[in-house]
Amino acid sequence: TSCASSASSTPTPLETTSSPKWEVEPAFAVGKKPAGCDYFSGRWVWDETAGPLYEESECPYIQPQLTCQAHGRPDRDYQFWRWQPHGCDLPSFNATLMLESLRGKRMMYVGDSLNRGQYVSMVCLVHRLIPNESAKSMETTGSLTVFTAADYNATIEFYWAPFLLESNSDDAVIHRVSDRIVRRGSINKHGRHWKGADVVVFNTYLWWMTGLKMKILQGSFDDEAKEIVEVSTEDAYRMAMRSMMRWARKNMDPRTTRVFFTSMSPTHAKKNCYNETTPINNATYWGSDSRRSIMQVIGEEFGKSKYPVTLLNITQLSNYRKDAHTSIYKKQWSPLTAEQLANPVSYADCTHWCLPGLQDTWNELLFAKLFYP
Repeated sequence: TSCASSASSTPTPLETTSSPKWEVEPAFAVGKKPAGCDYFSGRWVWDETAGPLYEESECPYIQPQLTCQAHGRPDRDYQFWRWQPHGCDLPSFNATLMLESLRGKRMMYVGDSLNRGQYVSMVCLVHRLIPNESAKSMETTGSLTVFTAADYNATIEFYWAPFLLESNSDDAVIHRVSDRIVRRGSINKHGRHWKGADVVVFNTYLWWMTGLKMKILQGSFDDEAKEIVEVSTEDAYRMAMRSMMRWARKNMDPRTTRVFFTSMSPTHAKKNCYNETTPINNATYWGSDSRRSIMQVIGEEFGKSKYPVTLLNITQLSNYRKDAHTSIYKKQWSPLTAEQLANPVSYADCTHWCLPGLQDTWNELLFAKLFYP
């Protein structure tokens, strides 16, 4: 059984933008991908022999908002779809190579809750190689969560910065504010915590979905009289991309550090997520919540970047995975009302993803681009 889902049949603006030619040989690379192979263009293939790369019950680091089996999901089908690029195979994730390459190093994910899910996926992918429980730990202090592999003198970290720049949503616990504001030119507030990382994976998208406009603070949050302007979401996103790449150029050495950016994680309408067990079988499908204008901004800004940031273009391939969301199978932030319980579609989470699941594929793609660029 297969799900034909060729991203190449409906190229996004991002895919038509030429990438810069970097002269620096990427750090960590051990081989090259086959000529003409695009890891991000392919189809989902049902593969019972592959199965998940780890079991949900085996990884104690998954947040209860992502443990779908523990919260009653009746099927495991979402764990058996394998991404098959056109014309080549995706390199198998090698946890030994990953950990050995991180020996004495720091890997850091920076962004919002979607990036936190990808971070936890990476921790689950490698933690089984550390059988000594006392040699691994995960601790959270404020915006920073650190998984430590003591035997490797390595850390895999997550830093909560949903807009990358300073914002009024920066509290890692209490960040559900109705009126989001981002401060222009403020990336250094968070960026000082990212310095020294050897692999950095940025993302930011979901939190920019506040409508067609975004509020930008011109001065400081401490100013008594605040100057706030409204700009289009596209202009706000462009500001974030430019700030991120300018920060990387000033603070990272491309000969030793790899910088990645994960494109927008698609959401699905509640009726297109609840009770779904198979991917969308339509190669031309593009979800209404995945804004092409934002992808256009990413393509334009990456095309002229002066620092080698590797794009993980997961948007199209994730668009097909309506079946992989947490839906109703997660710990709820607050008790459900009788009305909600009577209508499960009303509280289905069609934004976040079950683990193990789709986000393991994101990390397989990261692995491929890290070691076989």
